[in-house]
Amino acid sequence: MVNRLRSSKLWLVLIAALALSPAAARADAPSPVHGASMYGDLKYGSDFTHFDYANPDAPRGGTLALSAVGSFDNLNPYILKGTPASGVTLIFETLMTGSADEPFSEYGLIAEGMQMPEDRSWVIFTLHPDARWHDGRPITVDDVIWSLETLKTKGHPFYRAYYANISKVEEVGERQVKMTFEEGQINRELPLIAGQMPVLPKHYYEQVPFDQTTLQPPLGSGPYRIKSLEPGRSITLERVPDYWGADLPVNRGRYNYDEVRYEYFRDNNVALEAFKAGVYDFRAENESKLWATAYTGRPFDAGLIVKEEIPHERGTGMQGFVFNTRRELFQDPKVRAALSYAFDFEWTNANLFYGQYTRTGSYFSNSELAATGLPSEAELALLEPYRDQLPEEVFAAEYQPPATDGSGNSRANLRTALQLLREAGWAVQDGKLRDASGRPFAFEILLVSPAFERITGPFVQNLRRLGIDARVRTVDTAQYQNRLDGFDFDIVVASWGQSQSPGNEQRDFWSTAAADIPGSRNLAGIKDPVVDALIDKIIQAPTREDLVTATRALDRVLLWGHYVIPHWHIRVERVAYWNKFSRPDITPRLGLDLFAWWIDPAKVAVLQRRGTEGDGARAATGD
Repeated sequence: MVNRLRSSKLWLVLIAALALSPAAARADAPSPVHGASMYGDLKYGSDFTHFDYANPDAPRGGTLALSAVGSFDNLNPYILKGTPASGVTLIFETLMTGSADEPFSEYGLIAEGMQMPEDRSWVIFTLHPDARWHDGRPITVDDVIWSLETLKTKGHPFYRAYYANISKVEEVGERQVKMTFEEGQINRELPLIAGQMPVLPKHYYEQVPFDQTTLQPPLGSGPYRIKSLEPGRSITLERVPDYWGADLPVNRGRYNYDEVRYEYFRDNNVALEAFKAGVYDFRAENESKLWATAYTGRPFDAGLIVKEEIPHERGTGMQGFVFNTRRELFQDPKVRAALSYAFDFEWTNANLFYGQYTRTGSYFSNSELAATGLPSEAELALLEPYRDQLPEEVFAAEYQPPATDGSGNSRANLRTALQLLREAGWAVQDGKLRDASGRPFAFEILLVSPAFERITGPFVQNLRRLGIDARVRTVDTAQYQNRLDGFDFDIVVASWGQSQSPGNEQRDFWSTAAADIPGSRNLAGIKDPVVDALIDKIIQAPTREDLVTATRALDRVLLWGHYVIPHWHIRVERVAYWNKFSRPDITPRLGLDLFAWWIDPAKVAVLQRRGTEGDGARAATGD
């Protein structure tokens, strides 16, 4: 009898253990999938072999030489300290990786697949059995758990906000890690955010401090590793010959270069001349004057360098003069609105930009997410509860930045500006704009690029016509970044890129919580409960339609808050490259993928032959 009872108890214990085991707990769990999207179907099925914009038969070899302006003092891109070297993220990998021809989809990388319930309240990632660090050790669940906890506590402040809703991470099976999200949060994006997490080697950082700058090449798992570097001057990465993920569908046909080298230049103009001399291979141009006037000469005439405009369908976001509302001077939105009348975009575009740009009128420009016309009924449903906290214009007018006739005569706009400043308590006394206590209106515009001085100059002249003492200061890259991280500026030029599926990153851009976190992207210092509420609506949107509605509502509130004097955008990528490359016939919708290009030996031979024939430039040979 005793033995029978003992047997029964043992049997009950075994049943309980099985019931609580990870395998049993997941018996009714959703089936594993190879990828996930924010809304709708994935473009690529579980049997896909490569992205459409990659050529699986592309030849491999040669060196891709690129440029960077400034300097670097750090090889850890995941902390706030220091300036990370360009290209260093090629060393590391994430759990999942995105497709460049879908709004927001991810496919397996370090994780071969994922599971999540309909409500997306948690996600389980199953690590690929072949995933390896460059030292040959397997990537483990322990690495994933350590990476998340470290990024949230010691990483760049961005990660603290981005992963804030991941409340729990745990091992639930062999090669399986589960991330559970905060209760009460409807957030379809969270499994995808979790999939974007870089995975770092715990065993390496047990020997090396994670939160300190370093020039010691770190251990990674990606397609490249650091071969050599000259601190602050250049960095060369080499393709890992036995890279574990080379034949994954997301990688096939990509990372075709044996080496990737970044050459650093102190000045953009010097960098351009170095490009034309063949010091590096590929250049994306963001200065309209240079694009219109400087890409000329024998290498272009002889076909050694290709100059091309490649259309894209990605959102162009917002760039502008950004007010630091932490400064008392810029806390009144009427003052901020007034100063926007001193910027003459139409004259600037015609005389400085060769007519290449379109004025930006949205934080989500060039996408369906941009607010247009008056608010829709669905937008009003979100905005009406906050009517007494919002400007009436949010409900009654479509935002349009101040415009001129382009003649350079902006008197009408300056009169409007002066009237707004008077309403805000400012008046001109002895040619200077002063407040009621006699304090002059004075501030500094902080720049990092000398090229922006010619654009800022006319703006400053108009401000001076209003009696404002505006000064321009251009500093080096390191000082500029330090001042941005510490919000030590009055006005800066900044930009926010936007995806077709905005989400948690909006907290880092605009939320009250981010306003006081050093290094956050909330440069304007926005602290608005309405903005916070609308960000939550975006993050929790159950459908694409709800996401678009909430984003448009947020766009209106930000625009009528006058936190930025909007600049301009362009819907093509302006690129020039030495004619040594071939690329797939398909260019991804969200912009070119240079790592899906390859060096064409036949084109290299032509460059070498023409170079020896004296075509006026040293050909980039791809050696």
